[in-house]
Amino acid sequence: MFKWILKQPDSQKIVPPEKVASTYKWRQFGVLLATCIGYIGYYIIRLVFTTEQNDIMKAYHFSTANIGLILSCFGIGYGVAKLFMGVFADKCDSNRYLMSGLFLSAVLNIFLGSTKNLYLMMLLMFLMAVTQGMGAAACQKMIQLWWGPRMRGTMYSIWSSAHNAGSFICVAIVQLAVFLFSGSIPAVFYTASVISFIICILILLLGADRPKVVGLPDISTYTGDKVILDNGQVSTSDQTDLSITQIFIKYILKNKLVWAVTLTSMSLYLVRYGIQSWIPSYLVQNKGFDPAAAKWVIGIFELASVPGVIIIGAISDALKGRRATVSIVCVIGMLLCLTCYFFSSNHTVIIIALIIMGNLIYAPLTLVGLMINEVVPKFAVGASTGFMGFFQYIFGETLATALIGILVDHFGWIASNTVLYGASIVAVLFLLYTAISERQMRKKAAE
Repeated sequence: MFKWILKQPDSQKIVPPEKVASTYKWRQFGVLLATCIGYIGYYIIRLVFTTEQNDIMKAYHFSTANIGLILSCFGIGYGVAKLFMGVFADKCDSNRYLMSGLFLSAVLNIFLGSTKNLYLMMLLMFLMAVTQGMGAAACQKMIQLWWGPRMRGTMYSIWSSAHNAGSFICVAIVQLAVFLFSGSIPAVFYTASVISFIICILILLLGADRPKVVGLPDISTYTGDKVILDNGQVSTSDQTDLSITQIFIKYILKNKLVWAVTLTSMSLYLVRYGIQSWIPSYLVQNKGFDPAAAKWVIGIFELASVPGVIIIGAISDALKGRRATVSIVCVIGMLLCLTCYFFSSNHTVIIIALIIMGNLIYAPLTLVGLMINEVVPKFAVGASTGFMGFFQYIFGETLATALIGILVDHFGWIASNTVLYGASIVAVLFLLYTAISERQMRKKAAE
């Protein structure tokens, strides 16, 4: 299997020039479907435990701190995995890599649903996080290799919104499994895995690693796409003879913009998971929601974000790549919604605030994910994705799960509110630096 997922050679059968445009469109459509459906599968697996947290606490006699520890194992494992699995993705066939990660995640999810042991759950959640770390890097790499800059923001936003759809679908699957199997917690996990196995087949049928694998010219040749690095150099290649270590040191560690965008994303992830991971517990314990209704709020929070994220991504394309500026506006609006969520007791107002806030959280998260790929050569996209993911999950999600769980146990939900406000302000500061750098890079590109 290891050899099977490695990068495949260019196709010897070249598509005739008169058929390149039409073939490109069909192949791009297939890649978009593969990345979107594939990432929906990843999120179906990832969020089963989060969605079932109240039932698990009740049935297995777990505390809020126990749930936070299990969730934090995912954050730690995912952060480490995104770094290493992201770097490794640059040497692999992205489509097969995407499928392999989902298949292994679904297998581990079956074991997770079969145990009530806290420590075994923590281990399985960590291992699942490692396989989940294969997804984003593969998808982001395919998008960079199949679309030029004029459409990349829109396509990236469509793909990114797939995880929001996946979150809603996960809730629907959980509720359906609970109904069909009389509330059996293991059955919920098994159902999610079966659906993900089916998605694995679709990924292989629809996707492709890069244009040259199917006889098409690379995207730089097809659209004139080029990358302006932070030192002003121009890069168009999607292949390199540099080692993984050389790529990582030269294009990641020494790139100031990579650091700025990464720290922005880390702060936004803390906000994202500080809200998403605790919606069921927060609304039930603090706002008087019914537990069943609180589960659906997670799905509403995620699904309602889809159109807004796509629209905001398209706006960033229309504004000629001013992604940091658009993100600043979103984060400021998010702070206003966060205030309504924390201090309102009206259930309708809370749900509306979550719907709007979902758009304003996920849009900048989508854009920073695209920005991190646009400031490195295409052969370093996996490495940049993995580097950012390491900080997102080791620090962002872990603080949002383990730390917030412990703080809430000791000081109440006001401690969570304070952490989320602080992280939002930090994100705005780094986005201001990135916006200034974006302006300078646009000037260099125009020269």
